[in-house]
Amino acid sequence: MSVVAVIGTGKIGELVVSGLLRAGRPAGQILVTARRPERGAELAERYGVRSVDNITAVNEADILAIAVKPQDAGTLLDEIRAKVPADKLIVSLCAGLPTSFFAARLPEGTPVIRVMTNTPALVDEAMTAISAGPHATGEHLAIAEEMFKPLGSTIRVPESQQDAVTALSGSGPAYFYLLVEAMIDAGILLGLPRQVAHELIVQTAIGSAVMLRDSGEHPVKLREAVTSPAGTTISAIRELENHGVRAALLAALEAARDRAREIAAQSA
Repeated sequence: MSVVAVIGTGKIGELVVSGLLRAGRPAGQILVTARRPERGAELAERYGVRSVDNITAVNEADILAIAVKPQDAGTLLDEIRAKVPADKLIVSLCAGLPTSFFAARLPEGTPVIRVMTNTPALVDEAMTAISAGPHATGEHLAIAEEMFKPLGSTIRVPESQQDAVTALSGSGPAYFYLLVEAMIDAGILLGLPRQVAHELIVQTAIGSAVMLRDSGEHPVKLREAVTSPAGTTISAIRELENHGVRAALLAALEAARDRAREIAAQSA
């Protein structure tokens, strides 16, 4: 079995480590690196994996999953580039960074897979989008999919769509949390205890998401099924439309997409 090194094991890197372990990969086949020694020691104790330095990770691993912050990626690649053979598979979880960023800093022909996952990986419900760089093959894509399937669902997309993926599903959980937070506050305003409002809205969100996934129906049709003529729901939807909620979401996702592009430009 291939040895995987997660380089820069912060929140997203730790999600990958825990997912690999849940998929049955032995802890002895996983290496982690961390900027702070105490963080590496914490991960080693929690998961039974080995904490090493970046150069050791490059030398011993077959797959390098790079999960550092985008602004730190250039410094990391400067450190390891002389040790990376051209056949080493690189899996990038660096938001906003295109595979060309890695190609320019690693040996010619190095295969790079770009991945965008999200935090519901903590409960095995992530949405992970995977794109191949110029030198990555179908076999490399399959390896990446196997790495991330334990975290939830995977989808292959052209790399040109990854900034949109970042805006939609990478940042997407935050939008839902904000909406739920606002709806809980509304429940309190209407006289409900906070815990009751929380329970009502969270289960409603879960049930609605499962219906969207399992019914195969368009969201418009599902919404219309709840919206009776002259009823309570249409009154609420009128207010949402009057306050430009739909337009705000469109603008918000465009802003997230544009910020992903700015990160790539600043790191070039």
